[in-house]
Amino acid sequence: MAERQYTANDIHILQGLEGVRKRPAMYIGSTNSSGLHHLVWEVVDNAVDEALSGYGKNITVTLHKDGSCSVLDEGRGIPVGINKETGRPGVEIVFTELHAGGKFNSSVYKSAGGLHGVGASVTNALSEWCDVTVYQNGGAYHLRFENGGHLVTPLENLGASKKHGTLVRFKPDASIFSTVDFKYDTISSHLQESAFLMKGVRFIIYDERTNEKQEYFYQNGLVEYITNLNEEKNPIIDVFSFSDVDAVTNIETEIALQYCYEDYNETIYSYVNNVKTSDGGTHESGFRAGITRAVNDFAEAQGLLKGKKLEGSDIREGLTAIISLKVPEELLEFEGQTKGKLGTPAALPVVSNLIYNKFTYYLTENKENALRIIKKCVDSQQARIAARKAKDEARSSKKAKQEVILSDKLTPAQSKDYLKNELFIVEGDSAGGTAKKGRDRIHQAILPLRGKPLNTDSISLDKLLHNEEIATIINTVGAGFGQSFDIEDIKYGKIIIMTDADTDGAHIQTLLLTFFYHYMRTLITSGHIYIAVPPLYRIYKEEGKKIIQQYAWNDADLEKAKKVVGGGAKVTRYKGLGEMDAIQLKETTMDPKTRQLIQVDISDPFLVEKRVKILMGNDASLRRKWVEENVDFNQIDTFLKEAK
Repeated sequence: MAERQYTANDIHILQGLEGVRKRPAMYIGSTNSSGLHHLVWEVVDNAVDEALSGYGKNITVTLHKDGSCSVLDEGRGIPVGINKETGRPGVEIVFTELHAGGKFNSSVYKSAGGLHGVGASVTNALSEWCDVTVYQNGGAYHLRFENGGHLVTPLENLGASKKHGTLVRFKPDASIFSTVDFKYDTISSHLQESAFLMKGVRFIIYDERTNEKQEYFYQNGLVEYITNLNEEKNPIIDVFSFSDVDAVTNIETEIALQYCYEDYNETIYSYVNNVKTSDGGTHESGFRAGITRAVNDFAEAQGLLKGKKLEGSDIREGLTAIISLKVPEELLEFEGQTKGKLGTPAALPVVSNLIYNKFTYYLTENKENALRIIKKCVDSQQARIAARKAKDEARSSKKAKQEVILSDKLTPAQSKDYLKNELFIVEGDSAGGTAKKGRDRIHQAILPLRGKPLNTDSISLDKLLHNEEIATIINTVGAGFGQSFDIEDIKYGKIIIMTDADTDGAHIQTLLLTFFYHYMRTLITSGHIYIAVPPLYRIYKEEGKKIIQQYAWNDADLEKAKKVVGGGAKVTRYKGLGEMDAIQLKETTMDPKTRQLIQVDISDPFLVEKRVKILMGNDASLRRKWVEENVDFNQIDTFLKEAK
């Protein structure tokens, strides 16, 4: 075969916004629901940057019936004057050119989240249409883009107006995204976070589809944020907060923190110029280093340490902290366009020194609270050392080498290459038996559940450990739980929850996820927890001795499958996993080559915390209110009738 030549004519230049449409994930992370909502964040970030600079006290997001979203701010308005370099209006450039905007000029924006200047243009590029109206200099100006950012209505003067600000309304391109359904809760949670971070600025969300409306406005900012997060916890101290501006770098830091009893996790949320840094960065590293040094130095000076110094994990157990930085444009470095991680080197010593000095002073001036905090940290240290000692003894003991399983239901995997192994937690003995027959014996283990697991949101540790199902899961995963959990000791690379596709199955999923969230959260944040997705339908027909069949996971798939199988196709609606034989369960739900899995993550920690509190907490009235507002009972009735 002749070798194909690679010539200069093979090099293609993507003009304007074509590159964004060609590789959208490079700019917004994905084309699923997360990427869809990133379009909203890009526009909201621009409105927030105006408010950060002191322009505007209200930001309104509206979800329209036609599937579009609009963001209205009260800022200065994107410039409508002609840019000398291009001869085009400034607002047109902002929405059509990557890396164009005022964020590169520190005299325009002292600090801003939209560092790369691509936000508005990316939203425009990935939309069916985008309408922009600017209120500026006593007038209203409008322009419109369609089909991925093509200008169809040049800038026009709509007449006089007393308003000031920018209104951006866009409709995501359904040919790019797997879903174009904006989630009210997701956007509402994001705006509430922004309101916590921006004292005195009002954030409003209105959903035309349901007539839901919510306003968020906080005067005490991060203190109210922490109080909201820890509402149902038992605090050791009141919220401690402080802020400061570094004289050398002009980095403004605001931190709030609180310790709680009976909390085995650390909860640290960080933000830079109001952008959530989900992957941390130099500011989080500085915080962890500073608070570790402060607690150790104080405890050592007071003679409270018996032996080794406390590790960082000991000190952060039960800690909830919010870190919010305002970084000047010339120092701002994010890793990636989605701005998930701060890379600014100067932020590390600034935050580290600040938390060290402030928290040392707090501990010195509040001795009783300091003793409570140190005791909590020492208890964590002792539990960690005891757990490690027990594991070491178990590994060296011949007797302990025999795996202890509290339930005789576990069918283990044969391989000792743990990260390649998968644990299927299966609803019911019937489905568990089928799964055992269809599994890959080398790498797949099966653990059937006896009924519904315990709700572990608000129970005592003693009750937790006396529950056979939970105790078996803890022992099977093999890495401890709570303060003794060690991700390095897990026996499975994937833990897969496999339940029926009905309301009972969803409830079991929720109960298990609640347990993992409270006692093995690192399993979730490290990407080890999955939900199996069994099909709803089998479509088949017999042709002699041959069976032609397809599977469908939803009604749209069902119609496609009917066409593939052809005339005379029969449809089986699965009521549960137990209705499948081993081969069917394997090829649809267990075989890595053909199955569908949903990886569980925590992309919005604040929303997760609120949802767990509502759905799994002790306040039944909150749960009832949420169900009444969010569950379509007509749809459930239809589902139940179809299942009979």
